[in-house]
Parts: sequence; structure tokens; C-alpha cells
Amino acid sequence: MMTKLKIKNILEKLDELYPNEDKSFLDYSGAWQLMVATILAAQCTDARVNAVTPVLFAKYPSPEDLAGADIEEVAEIIRPTGFFRGKSANIVLSMRRLMDEHNGEMPSGIEDLTAFPGVGRKTANVIRGHIFNLPSIVVDTHVKRVSNRLGIIASDDPVKIEFELMKVLPEEHWIRYNTQIITHGRAVCAARSPKCGGCGLAFLCDERRKSNSIKH
Repeated sequence: MMTKLKIKNILEKLDELYPNEDKSFLDYSGAWQLMVATILAAQCTDARVNAVTPVLFAKYPSPEDLAGADIEEVAEIIRPTGFFRGKSANIVLSMRRLMDEHNGEMPSGIEDLTAFPGVGRKTANVIRGHIFNLPSIVVDTHVKRVSNRLGIIASDDPVKIEFELMKVLPEEHWIRYNTQIITHGRAVCAARSPKCGGCGLAFLCDERRKSNSIKH
């Protein structure tokens, strides 16, 4: 059972290790660009997305421009991000929906956002958190993996993880937790070769404790 004290200790240590991690890893200017970038980020690195979006946004500088774009032309620009045909269709159709149903104004409601093609709860929560500053939990592979290893949650289902984290984490830390854990997952707590020896959270980690108990 994860105690409130252990949660408090984990969050305090995250703030100590990553005091300035509360910004999106994706480059964007405005809500529509963040939606596009987050759609592109599915199964792709943020660095690669950030290399592609300047070209895309230079050719299509407004959501209206993207709404009227040829899907095949968009696909060629975003090809390096992978799954480019599906992503290009989702991007163009989402921009059409934004213009036709929301007059170009990004909605903040989770149900409104997940109605856009290619937008699931993860993308919706990225937008809610970084555009509207609404407390939101973003469950990506790093948040899922590290949260499980720490013992905060015990699930592989992203939706269950989102709601479990919402129960145990204070709202004011939700957005910060997302980016801190993602940073930690990339730099230290990798999927295949975690750097447990140099991990500032090792003394709080259930996975580390279990591993040590097996060795002894």
C-alpha cells in the first residue's frame, strides 16, 4: 500500500531532482499547434517531431490552412514521424473539425477534445494541462513504467493509471509530475537498462526493493 508519506517523499524528491520540469517537451505556438505536435508524437520521439513541425507550420501557418491542406502533401512533410498516412489524415480532419465546429477556438473539455480524430485522453490531457492550465495526468510509456516501478500504481491500462494517479497525487502536482517522471524515465529509469545505481528515487522504489530482497 502506497502511503501518503511515501507519496509526499516521492514528490519532494522529484521537485529536488527536476525543479524546473513543468513545460511541454514539444515546440509549439498556440493550442492548435500543440494538438498537431502531440498527434505526431505518437510512437515518435519529441526531438523528431520538433524537427518536422517547423516545416509543417511554415507551409500551413494557421489551422484554417491545414484544414484545407492536401492530406498527401501533409503526409510527405511528416513522413519522418512514422505512421504518416494516418497521422496526416487525423491532422487535417482535426483542423477541419476545429474550424467547422469550434470556429477555430480550441475547446478545453475532455469529451470535446477526444472527439477530434487522432486525439485520445493522452493528447487531450496534454492540451488541457499546457494550454488551459487545468490539472491533468498524461499517461505515456514513461509515466506508466516509472509509476509502476515506484509502486504508486499497479496497472498497465493507461486510463486506469490516469484515474489512480488522480486519486493519490495532489492536483497541484499533476502537470509537474507528468514532465518530471518523463524526464526521469528518459534519463535514468529506462525500460531495458535502468540506471538504478545513480537513481535519486532508488530508496523509494518498490521495484528496487524487490530486486534487492531477491538477491539477498
